[in-house]
Amino acid sequence: MSAPSHAPGATEEVDPESGASASGRSDADNRSLRQIAWQRLRRDKVAMVSGIVVVLLILAAVFAPLLSKWFGHPPTQFHQDLIDPSRRIPYLDPDNPELGLDRWGGISGDHLLGVEPTTGRDLFSRILYGAQISLLVAFLATLVCVALGTVLGIIAGYMGGWVDTVISRAMDIFLAFPLVLFAIALVGVIPEGVLGLTGNGLRIGVIVFIIGFFNWPYVARIVRGQTLALREREFVEAAKSLGASNRHILLKEILPNLVTPIIVYATLLIPTNILFEAALSFLGVGINPPTPSWGKMLSEAVPFYATAPYFFIFPGLAIFITVLAFNLFGDGLRDAFDPKTSD
Repeated sequence: MSAPSHAPGATEEVDPESGASASGRSDADNRSLRQIAWQRLRRDKVAMVSGIVVVLLILAAVFAPLLSKWFGHPPTQFHQDLIDPSRRIPYLDPDNPELGLDRWGGISGDHLLGVEPTTGRDLFSRILYGAQISLLVAFLATLVCVALGTVLGIIAGYMGGWVDTVISRAMDIFLAFPLVLFAIALVGVIPEGVLGLTGNGLRIGVIVFIIGFFNWPYVARIVRGQTLALREREFVEAAKSLGASNRHILLKEILPNLVTPIIVYATLLIPTNILFEAALSFLGVGINPPTPSWGKMLSEAVPFYATAPYFFIFPGLAIFITVLAFNLFGDGLRDAFDPKTSD
């Protein structure tokens, strides 16, 4: 008697049109959720291009010293010989000042994006180093925010009762807090040397603390809502019936199912933090000069928007491209992991 078609080692016939096997299972049934999400993400060209841009931005920030050495100049090096002392913008030709001024900032092979008015510092190098500050603050603040929001959100959703009430009311208080005004006030009054930090190290630490500590309710609300649904699922009830502790259920049963929404929301939170850091630097309470910062560069460009528009355009484009890339990539991740999305 011949072996049945489902015996070990037997090959199932697959319908080339439907993609279903003889047993009625399609290829999609054999894929994990991560494989399905990756295939969806690969089909989203906008998200893939945005992801590539995000990777390139991170690499540019990490290798800023090398890139500025190969294609520019040190970000704090002055080139005032290129600048007209009265108008404070670059000459069209420094060797022939009588030719007049260059409204586009002396863009050349030596200065790919031109030079700053007044100082003559290389704009390409300063934008690269500004990416370091913006991404460092954004990633650290997002890490703090996600850590606090996840811990408090999962506790509130799982424990319920008065614990949920206290944490939920704390969320409401933090969401109503005037964050920008508090940041401006706090940065100005914290003395040097707190926790061993001084200068820009202290400024970065304060900004990361403010963003992370006061924005955790956004993450906590999402985590709490997901936890409320997960705690009623069969696998959680099964773990309880087997005598599993609350710690085991939270860490081994519920938390792994929260990783995807946490990652997606963190990706969407990073551009918000980039804008917040740029806003503080624009207002003068962010990173201290001469350390480059995109927001500070925009602030310094305001007096020159009519005579040297490039000084305003390039740092503005850096912020715009970075925020747009993170937002589009985050939207693509959200769609890829959404179970309601058609495969």
